[in-house]
Amino acid sequence: MEYSKSIERLRNIMDELREQCPWDRKQTIQTLRQQTLEEVYELTDSITEENWQAMKEELGDVLLHIVFYSKIGTEQKQFSFDDVIETVCNKLIARHPHIYGNVKVENEQDVKQNWEKLKLKEGKESVLSGVPQTLPALMKSLRLQEKAKQIGFEWENTGQVKLKVDEELGELYEAVESGMQEKIEEEMGDLLFALINYSRFVHVDPENALEKTNKKFIRRFRQMEVMAKEKGIPLHDMNLEEMDALWNEAKKQER
Repeated sequence: MEYSKSIERLRNIMDELREQCPWDRKQTIQTLRQQTLEEVYELTDSITEENWQAMKEELGDVLLHIVFYSKIGTEQKQFSFDDVIETVCNKLIARHPHIYGNVKVENEQDVKQNWEKLKLKEGKESVLSGVPQTLPALMKSLRLQEKAKQIGFEWENTGQVKLKVDEELGELYEAVESGMQEKIEEEMGDLLFALINYSRFVHVDPENALEKTNKKFIRRFRQMEVMAKEKGIPLHDMNLEEMDALWNEAKKQER
């Protein structure tokens, strides 16, 4: 295969499917939206697992969606696939004046700060306006903090963030003691926000870390179910002490 022609082959296939396949003909930007989200999550799953084969396949699925949206955009006389590529090329050049212009930078942080300043010059009303409203809450918190950092709204060191986490944890405990559910929810949110902040300072992606823990829990819980079946006792018929013993055994087997 001549890989240099692969993107043109994909576009031709998309044209054929749009003309000949009943399902593909029926799709709109709205019907594709949820499917696109699923494809992106499948891609992030492969990244978490560091499964390169799966990553290659999922990247292809995401690319297909980009071509699909562009095809619909062309039909609606809004934009073409070439317009999409040209737009991102122009944006990259405009936002990297340290490469394509005369701006001097010392490090990665300088690059990020320049990027945010340029976005404001382009008409963004707020440093935070680039954070999608539909992002899941954990990811949104991380992006909001990263955006605020670019204009200097940031803790000076990890110790300060640790103290903030301890403070928020104490306030959560006080709220629980008060029994006021609305206050408990507020303080829980503050604590989670502080923990995400702490994750940034210790260079951990909180979304990825939590997903790894989710996978670990699933793996161990399923092993518990297997061991319970081997004992001839359904897991739901065991008491907490018996299930805890199986959990500890599952942890040992992992090691």
